[in-house]
Amino acid sequence: MNKPHITPFRVYYEDTDAGGVVYHTNYLKFAERARTEWLRSRGFEQGLLLKNEDSGFAVTRLECDFKAPGRLDDVITVETRLQEASKVRMRLQQIIKRGATPLVYLDVTVAWVKKGKPARLPEMLQTC
Repeated sequence: MNKPHITPFRVYYEDTDAGGVVYHTNYLKFAERARTEWLRSRGFEQGLLLKNEDSGFAVTRLECDFKAPGRLDDVITVETRLQEASKVRMRLQQIIKRGATPLVYLDVTVAWVKKGKPARLPEMLQTC
């Protein structure tokens, strides 16, 4: 498969519950930011796509498999890898890790939306 894009993060107090463990929904935020950085690394600025073309991605499917907890002050990484792309959507695999330890596996499908409606992915995005 293709080489993953790696985005590092540090876990801050605001990311955790009262026990210092990453609150489950915050993994989705880390994954979203990593997908943005993955696109940016390929020359696509989501802000410009939204501004210039009134277009962007919408998550249509998300599956999470939680394996281990992240904790306050951990340095974690999110590996983002394109699994498949069609004319209207992309499926990505994301793995959130602390060192070599997987914390969460995510399988994410995003669809292209233009002016609030499903649309064909621009050709340049189909080859990401």
